[in-house]
Amino acid sequence: MKIVSILVGLFVALPATPSMTAGAQSPAGLQVQLITTFDYPIDGSQTIPEKVNDQGEIIGGVQLSDGTHGFLLLPNGRFSQPFTDPDDTIGFTIGFGINNSQLGCGIYADVAGNHGFFLMSNTITNYDVPGSTATTLYGVNTDNDFCGSATVDGVEQGFVSLAGTVTEFAVTDATFTIATSLNDSDEICGLYADSRGIEHGFYRDPDGTIHAPVDPRGGKNTNFFGNNNRGIMVGRFNDSTGTHGLVFLPPFKYITYSYPGSNFTSFGGINNHGEIVGRYSDPTGNHGIIAQLVPTESK
Repeated sequence: MKIVSILVGLFVALPATPSMTAGAQSPAGLQVQLITTFDYPIDGSQTIPEKVNDQGEIIGGVQLSDGTHGFLLLPNGRFSQPFTDPDDTIGFTIGFGINNSQLGCGIYADVAGNHGFFLMSNTITNYDVPGSTATTLYGVNTDNDFCGSATVDGVEQGFVSLAGTVTEFAVTDATFTIATSLNDSDEICGLYADSRGIEHGFYRDPDGTIHAPVDPRGGKNTNFFGNNNRGIMVGRFNDSTGTHGLVFLPPFKYITYSYPGSNFTSFGGINNHGEIVGRYSDPTGNHGIIAQLVPTESK
């Protein structure tokens, strides 16, 4: 195990941004309401939030002049110092998942490729799927089960570790499969690429049944990055106007959201209270979003 100091030492007051909602009424009876935006408090940084737990603690990455580092944001608005895996040799560490016990996970890189890590109480523990040449860790649930992807024999496949048993899986005919999140029922969501290189979303039931492809009408390159215990998934997709945040309620209800004035919006995680984290981009770079899934207003 490696020790890194990420004691909370930075503070920024999150701005009170006016509420904004998705432009069209949702057929799901829900809509996305913007709560606020935020930036890591270092000039010139790029903010990439990934997941949020039920306490409102956010994990993600921040791009600085010397590379990408992980960060935590607490509900009181305090940011951790940027943290880096001690074995990161090329300047790439990012936090991807966090559960309600504050167990975080993510990836770091060295000259050999990507590797997973866990973060708990300032202690980083590295992890690779046995037999893999590259491992990513994307999600961890309340039971400390986790998921991600592992490259074995040159092919990137999804995997899930349940009670210490690792199971690898792939969407049929996919060129790669990535599991990005699992909830407390062991339902998994993620993304894969088909033989043409087009990305699609998928979800996997606890019994191993995979539902794919999952794409909103008229959309392509769908990615799911987070799910909660209600089975609601969040991510993004592309269309002719840009990249949009996406909320999916299986089996066929979609809610789309775009930050006003931006042609790139992406959702990374959703907790059991319907709180969503993500990011949008503008000419100055990437900025964090905190939003809420709320009932559609009747008219």
